[in-house]
Amino acid sequence: MNMREITITGSRRLTTADLNRAGALPREIEQSAQAIVDDVRERGDAAVREYCQRFDGACPDSFLVPRSVVEGALDMVDEEFLESLRLAQRQIRDFHEREREQSWFTTRADGTMLGVKVTPVPSAAVYVPGGRAQYPSTVLMDVIPAKVAGVERVIMVTPPQRDGSLSAYTLAAAALAGVDEVYAVGGAQAIGAVAYGTETIPKVAKIVGPGNAFVAAAKRYVSGDVGIDMVAGPSEVCVLADETADPVVVAADLMAQAEHDPLATCYLVTTSASLAKPVCDAIERLVSQSPREEITRASLGDKGIIVTCDSLDAAIDAVNLIAPEHLELHMPEAMQLVGRIKNAGAIFAGPWSSEPLGDYVAGPNHTLPTGGTATFSNPLGVYDFQKRSSVICYSPEGLTADAPSVQALAQAEGLWAHALSVGLRRKLVEQGTECFADAEAACEDAMHTAWPRELDAPGIPNLSGCGEG
Repeated sequence: MNMREITITGSRRLTTADLNRAGALPREIEQSAQAIVDDVRERGDAAVREYCQRFDGACPDSFLVPRSVVEGALDMVDEEFLESLRLAQRQIRDFHEREREQSWFTTRADGTMLGVKVTPVPSAAVYVPGGRAQYPSTVLMDVIPAKVAGVERVIMVTPPQRDGSLSAYTLAAAALAGVDEVYAVGGAQAIGAVAYGTETIPKVAKIVGPGNAFVAAAKRYVSGDVGIDMVAGPSEVCVLADETADPVVVAADLMAQAEHDPLATCYLVTTSASLAKPVCDAIERLVSQSPREEITRASLGDKGIIVTCDSLDAAIDAVNLIAPEHLELHMPEAMQLVGRIKNAGAIFAGPWSSEPLGDYVAGPNHTLPTGGTATFSNPLGVYDFQKRSSVICYSPEGLTADAPSVQALAQAEGLWAHALSVGLRRKLVEQGTECFADAEAACEDAMHTAWPRELDAPGIPNLSGCGEG
């Protein structure tokens, strides 16, 4: 198995040009997704049915999956699978319970009260892919945080197979996680339906979950009309390893991401010049045994990158530039390196911390920022389903203390009524009343009430010489 190799020595550092990331979604996919969403917004269920038939090859008589079918899936799956699902559910819930934010308030000495009121979003749609593979784990990962946050209505949209069926594994996970409604619809048409509502599919306040490029493009397009979690791209992993790493284990970990998608990206960043070859040899021995050999080979051959660095500092710089979705630290004392990692969706510290543990049962969410967006984005969490309202409650004493500064700033910005708003309240405090007895008198000399003094005219900055050495 040949992966692209980059060697970092001396003062050279890895650059974004080295990564050759695709970046934004292709324009033609964005245009197609937008056209589908617009059509669904205009024609509702009729448009959804046409696109389901065209892209999925099947369209159920009713998009809403009967509750009896969802619940019945629990009796259709293997008991060991069901127990594994229950373990994952418990540990995911336990982790996310710790993320829940509470409203808080504080009071100043003058009696002014300030705070934040935390409220769950009223409804959410979880998109669960159903193309190349089934993802019951995604159901748990995306639904449980919403339920912990207190979202009243959590629906799931997922595409049917060409025979019109849905995976019993996915439905069993939906039943266990407490999904309120399941709709058999996928693709950009599903995003359009839950963003704007149709005759039978409800509009929601927030859309979360991974999907293909058309789903990602549709989510980006509707963002602003509804909330979204992120625009997720293909999966990726970065393994940071030294000479102590087992090349066979490293090979398996790279393959664990590569088998998701031909577009999945796998990075091996190493301080050992002798690690790359045995890892590639092990991949070659293992990949021929994989039932997903074609996908895995395509990913590693087209997207796989090995970065060999002559120092740990250069290796960590490379990791932070990559900002991977998943980062594995195959090094002794891995926890001591965590503090130096600035950009990663999830960090798996130490050789025993296999990334698939995070995919399924560890507890932290596996819906993570991709494509370098870990530089500024977070894993999906309870906070994605909660919104915050600032609460401001001034006392008369607090108003008196802060009003002059408000008036001066408003005057500098030329916003007269801003200053008047607090200036009138100052008058009421001075009079010891809550309302003006004479409205006409209160409006007299309003200019002075708003701007009680002239600000000294500012000087003119001298910009000559700017940019000179």
